[in-house]
Amino acid sequence: MAQDKNNIRLTDKQSIPRVVAAMTAEEKVSLVTGMGLRIEGLPPGILPPGDPKDANIPEKVPGAAGRTHAIPRLGIPSLTLSDGPAGVRIAPFRNNDTTRPYYATGFPVATLLASSWDTALVTQIGKAMGKEALEYGIDVILGPGMNIQRNPLGGRNFEYFSEDPLLTGHMAAAIVRGVQSMGVGASIKHFAANNQEFNRMQLNTIVSQRALREIYLRGFQLAVKYGQPWTVMSSYNKINGVYTSESPALLKNILRGEWKYKGIVMTDWFGGTDPVKQLNAYNNLLMPGFYAQSQALLAALKDGSLPAQTLDANVAGILQLAIQSPAFKKYKYTDKPDLTGSAAIVRRAAAESMVLLKNDSALPIAPPGKVALFGVTSYKLIAGGTGSGDVNKAYVTDLDKAMLQGGYVLDAGLQTEYARYIAEKTAQQPKPTGLFSTPPPIPEQQPDTDAINRLAKYMDAAIITIGRNAGEGSDRKVEDDFLLREDERTLLKAVSEAFHANNKKVIVVLNIGGVIETASWRSLADAILLAWQPGQEGGSSIADVISGNVNPSGRLAATFPMAYQDVPSAADFPGKELPGGSDNGNPLMGKPSEVRYAEDVYVGYRGYTTRNIATAYPFGYGLSYTTFSYSRPRIASAPGTYPVRISVTVTNTGNRPGREVVQLYVSAPAIAQGRPVRELKAFAKTAILPPGGKETLQLSVNTQDLAWFDEAKMAWVVTPGNYKFELGSNAAAVISSADLKIPKEIIAEKVSVSVK
Repeated sequence: MAQDKNNIRLTDKQSIPRVVAAMTAEEKVSLVTGMGLRIEGLPPGILPPGDPKDANIPEKVPGAAGRTHAIPRLGIPSLTLSDGPAGVRIAPFRNNDTTRPYYATGFPVATLLASSWDTALVTQIGKAMGKEALEYGIDVILGPGMNIQRNPLGGRNFEYFSEDPLLTGHMAAAIVRGVQSMGVGASIKHFAANNQEFNRMQLNTIVSQRALREIYLRGFQLAVKYGQPWTVMSSYNKINGVYTSESPALLKNILRGEWKYKGIVMTDWFGGTDPVKQLNAYNNLLMPGFYAQSQALLAALKDGSLPAQTLDANVAGILQLAIQSPAFKKYKYTDKPDLTGSAAIVRRAAAESMVLLKNDSALPIAPPGKVALFGVTSYKLIAGGTGSGDVNKAYVTDLDKAMLQGGYVLDAGLQTEYARYIAEKTAQQPKPTGLFSTPPPIPEQQPDTDAINRLAKYMDAAIITIGRNAGEGSDRKVEDDFLLREDERTLLKAVSEAFHANNKKVIVVLNIGGVIETASWRSLADAILLAWQPGQEGGSSIADVISGNVNPSGRLAATFPMAYQDVPSAADFPGKELPGGSDNGNPLMGKPSEVRYAEDVYVGYRGYTTRNIATAYPFGYGLSYTTFSYSRPRIASAPGTYPVRISVTVTNTGNRPGREVVQLYVSAPAIAQGRPVRELKAFAKTAILPPGGKETLQLSVNTQDLAWFDEAKMAWVVTPGNYKFELGSNAAAVISSADLKIPKEIIAEKVSVSVK
């Protein structure tokens, strides 16, 4: 008996073909275009108008980034999507009611989490994020961000994990697994080669197929394999002349064909220019969606430029997403997530991930030590970056409050003076301009020499916090950002001279979202603690490391160069505007531009080590309050079998408990096309080892890890010859190694698609 079309409803995966067949063309098009974007206070004309039918449909979660259309007659719910690289981003208040807040947790930024080199810890962060999203009625978190930190000046680097694709891919997979274990989707972004903010919506990234495969796609490939995200977000930029959201090579052939990805692809908000090309490329969902897109798709359906079966396939993907969602399962969300539990995880994760860059017997400092606290961000901590990676959180624990709570003695006069000064300067700051803006930094107070000398006599040590902020919409600058400002240098010099004259130690805390220059001033400090942007419990996390309650075990996920000119991409960042271009009256669009990735595969440490360029602090670097020794690495797998398994025993040879990060690099045989001196191929982190404690770790490296991408053969190729498996304390320092001879060429994988 034929099924009554009036009774067809979305119930499970098997029902999807019947539901698609029962939908009208208008319903299908509505499902692949979102419900628009509402931003209070934005001038008219900036955003394209949405479908008039949606204007009076109230938002389920005010402040969420977007939502999909519901089709009630077929049992299809509306899905709610929230920004979320560092936590759920929604409006903290609703309907002008300030008595009932809807705060979310401000988690540590991605760069700090990657510095943990601890996938289990990052999965716990993902679980906490996912649970908050679930309790706030969110179906998909738009994160993690996982673009490569190609250049230190990238405005959104804080949202991204690392300059290395292997570390990036495994960190992203870990957070995705955590989020999705709560029944909420994650969206890895921005796919792909979206490594700056400069004219991002009209930027053409010109990159070789090899660099694209080895550096810019590899992390996404790992995240898809090990995380299986529900969604992928295509990026704003073009790659070799084609918008990513309009690229069948990228979205259909590589993502779905080669990598066997089963989820959906959505655009970045207002990404791309041609909705028909986007749907034909199997970019399922156009976000946030606007009326002109749906009209263009209906017209294309009629004239055949959008085949009906292509639209149906895109719709089926969204229905598959829908049946996984909390909305479909009618989860009774509470609007009351466990913010206290999340805060405890934030405090622990941030402390464990911080990187001790320098320590000349200055740290730890046990309470009740007397500490003179300098620097605006000692009293006004920067928890995270700006833009869509920001979070509306209930509070931020500043360092001065945390130090007092930890039993330290601070100078009350200094606290009072900083509080007055910060309040005064904050009140003078200009109102935000545009959709995305980062407030200008508050300059450091000009030091009072007499006051500093007085403090140097009776305080035990000085801590100076240096802060940096950045975010979506613009990149950073070299002057007064990558380099210290003159007011910061003056403060650092004055405090250092006074305290050193009294044989007192000076500690610098870096509360920053991106890499800065350190080589010119680091001699003024006895210790440097890299706290990055540590989330809302950041002050407490820093205090935990300063006291020694937590032994710092973070390692750098990005290189700190000696000078900006040394950065492999310095000559080609951020790119150039093309002559005669226009933003078409919309400054959000930017102007037509291009950037050439002339450094090719030599990004970050690959460039520094291969060209023998000294760095201030190399990739993978970090100190501890204890010391470790390594056994010689042993290849534990039989010859000719893959993956290659490497075993190493780590021993705590110091007098404090601590954790060690084991980094395995591979140095491959030389080839005519050139290869980096060494590349990270596996990593692991020990448990907390007591003094004298030891742990044996197993690491594995498969054939694709050993391969390079040969453009002529369109294949991942393992070249015959001698491979060195190098255990390093960082990318520039090999501790010990083991050799493996591979007698003949191995084709790890053959592919057929170029992205152009």
